Amino acid sequence: MGKISDQIISRIQKREATVAVIGLGYVGLPLVIRFCEERFSVLGFDVDADKVEKLNQGFSYIQHIPSEKVRAMVDSGHFQATSDFNRLGDADAVVVCVPTPLNPRKEPDMRFIHATTRELARGLRRGQLISLESTTYPGTTREILLPAFEGRGLSVDEDFLLAFSPEREDPGNPRFSTKDIPKVVGGISPDSTRAAAALYDSIVDRVVPVSSTEAAEFTKLLENIFRAVNIALVNEMKILTHRMKVDIWEIIEASSTKPFGFMPFYPGPGLGGHCIPIDPYYLSWKAREFDFNTRFIELAGEVNTGMPLYVVDKLSEALNRNRKCLNGSRILILGVAYKADTDDIRESPALRIMEILRDRGAEIFYHDPFIPRIPKMRAYDFDLKNLPLEADELRSMDAAVIVTGHSEVDYGRVVDLCPLTVDTRNKTGGLDRSLSGKIVKA
Repeated sequence: MGKISDQIISRIQKREATVAVIGLGYVGLPLVIRFCEERFSVLGFDVDADKVEKLNQGFSYIQHIPSEKVRAMVDSGHFQATSDFNRLGDADAVVVCVPTPLNPRKEPDMRFIHATTRELARGLRRGQLISLESTTYPGTTREILLPAFEGRGLSVDEDFLLAFSPEREDPGNPRFSTKDIPKVVGGISPDSTRAAAALYDSIVDRVVPVSSTEAAEFTKLLENIFRAVNIALVNEMKILTHRMKVDIWEIIEASSTKPFGFMPFYPGPGLGGHCIPIDPYYLSWKAREFDFNTRFIELAGEVNTGMPLYVVDKLSEALNRNRKCLNGSRILILGVAYKADTDDIRESPALRIMEILRDRGAEIFYHDPFIPRIPKMRAYDFDLKNLPLEADELRSMDAAVIVTGHSEVDYGRVVDLCPLTVDTRNKTGGLDRSLSGKIVKA
């Protein structure tokens, strides 16, 4: 029969392989679309029946993914979404894109990985390739997935192949699509690496093989720890420059003119998204197993998680100067998505800012053109709807706080009509100087 790896590589290259993607969110759905575009038969699995129904009807629930793309893959006959995990055996390759959040103690919450692993192990058959994409600590693939599969009496290379390939999605970034972003791949064995590399080579322009699943897992963490630490640095510099009465944004722009040795990072109200606020803690948790203290990660986390409180304190100080008390004030939050021009609310610092404001007695409102209503989440429940930026509504506020810099908001109009605007994103930097007395940078 030949080697399992040769068989599956042949099926991949001939477009005869059926690909399953578990988890149809910001990572999984773009993968599904790419595999369908390359004429693979694709099964999409998700426990959310509403998502499954929408996809099978040709509708997208992610703002930057148009429904036209979903309809095209449904109409092609190459795609079907399902909640029936008994169908995992129909796939030759299974890509796992399930959430990996933190628990309240900032430790890895591996419930979704464990649950998915149990489903995979229950239906695993000879000849399948499994690739985990969920961001996690180094060792997860070898310590959780491999023993569960071998517990079925199957052997890696002889019966199945197993790899890790970190997701690198950047929702809403028009410069890079799934196809353009290089894909790091590390297998449990050389054969697993070869087969996983062949799978991803069919949908992306460049595949980067590494020596092991641990190296691939660590790669994703290093990428995001690099960003978290540098964002923390510039956030700390922002606090200092405010005290020194100089403009951090002007300083960053000037520093960026150096053609070597400097990379600009930008301050903000805190970290958001599913990666940068979470991934570093996966490594700091795992490092304790090796009696190692990740000091940069811990310090960066301390600085970044403190930024929402800093923003609220700056708002409170500004209200006091206007002879207003935060308790009872009407505060408009501009932008609740974690990132400009997307509908992604995961780990958004706006939510923490709103929670602090509510706890201090403020009446909170929000405007976000991409989020008509804030859904109930694991840690937050606001029951608020998007407030249109009507002139009367803006005039009725005691302050507006720019948290997310959506491009379609007229910030000049906001500053003109609101008595006070607190700007965390430098969206008011180019406005007429006559309005500067109504603006506070935070």
